[in-house]
Amino acid sequence: MPLTFKNMVKRLYNWILSWSESRWGWLALFTIALFEASWFPLPPDILLIALCLGATKKSFRFATLCLAGSILGAALGYGIGYFLWTTPSGEASAIANFFYDHIFSVESFNNVGALYDRFNFWIVFTAGFTPLPFKLFTIAGGMFHINFPMFIIASVVSRGLRFFLIAGLIWKFGAPIKGFIDKYFNLLATLFTILLIGFTLLAFWLFGNGEM
Repeated sequence: MPLTFKNMVKRLYNWILSWSESRWGWLALFTIALFEASWFPLPPDILLIALCLGATKKSFRFATLCLAGSILGAALGYGIGYFLWTTPSGEASAIANFFYDHIFSVESFNNVGALYDRFNFWIVFTAGFTPLPFKLFTIAGGMFHINFPMFIIASVVSRGLRFFLIAGLIWKFGAPIKGFIDKYFNLLATLFTILLIGFTLLAFWLFGNGEM
């Protein structure tokens, strides 16, 4: 079988799932969550769901580990963008060029920078809660020097909401909920975020100065 991108992703997916059968699954979850926030291509949700299904009573413990790893990873991604993205002469570093060539384009980062200028907290929240590639936004956060405490708070809220919702659903409903999570969770998370931001902007417009 030729090693296509699809096959590579499938192998990586199966490798992640294999950790659910290991005594070190909790450590793998923490590590994957950490690196997913800065460069790893697949989300920790894959292993989080499998571990929660294997030990339902530990669901919230796994969610806490996943959150801790993801927040450390978000700080790591921010640090990459802040400290390692450009050379002292102001040119793109080797790390930046690697990302531009193989992961995300210059245009992608510039688009995120424009979003940060307008939405700040909400764009971090959206990236952390929905299927958007969180790593793009963590690195761009450092690259464009957005407020670090705000960045961490938004990351904790959004990632915590995502991981604890998944853990809570499995803790409450068990294995039958897996199909629902796989099929609908990302869609519902996206819709929820759109509605939340929409109502927030409407509230600012109604009770603020009337301008948006």
